[in-house]
Amino acid sequence: MTAEAKRRRQPPRPGRRAKPGATPADVAAMIRVDHAGEYGAVRIYAGQLAVLGVSPATARSAELVRHMASQEDHHLETFDRLLAQRDVRPTALVPVWHAAGFALGAVTALMGEKAAMACTEAVEEVIDDHYARQQDRLKGRDPELEDVVARFRAEEIEHRDTARTEGAKEAPGYPILTGLVKAGCRLAIRLSERI
Repeated sequence: MTAEAKRRRQPPRPGRRAKPGATPADVAAMIRVDHAGEYGAVRIYAGQLAVLGVSPATARSAELVRHMASQEDHHLETFDRLLAQRDVRPTALVPVWHAAGFALGAVTALMGEKAAMACTEAVEEVIDDHYARQQDRLKGRDPELEDVVARFRAEEIEHRDTARTEGAKEAPGYPILTGLVKAGCRLAIRLSERI
């Protein structure tokens, strides 16, 4: 018998759950990090609109960003409510995400409409994966949060697909740009869960 097969046959060690699920502390961390993520998304779109919203040449992209931003505003309002209802503290990193989100949005928009869309695509890919993992952990454990995550995930996928349709992959330095944005998002998720 292989070592992997032996590990699978052994019962979980004391203090470990047999099935990954969401404890109350896990749910609080999920709400905290989701609030931070939606806050960051609102700031990214604000940065993009500060650049794209001033020129008639970028009016179409600005309108798409405004639509996505309005959905992110709704997501943030929902997580603001959940923080208050469930007495969950927000991340202490909100001031960092305030500045970093706006800067990321503005810089990518200054690189051009395609780069702004590449930023959106990268962020939403990470968020899609993040929300999918949360859905798995929440199954049947917190129906309200599970429903919120499922609805918002569908809208984040819509944002990702819009960005792809608008030429995200045509952005200059696309692989490097999206790789950096994804790495930054994953780091922000890890930090916001804890801090």
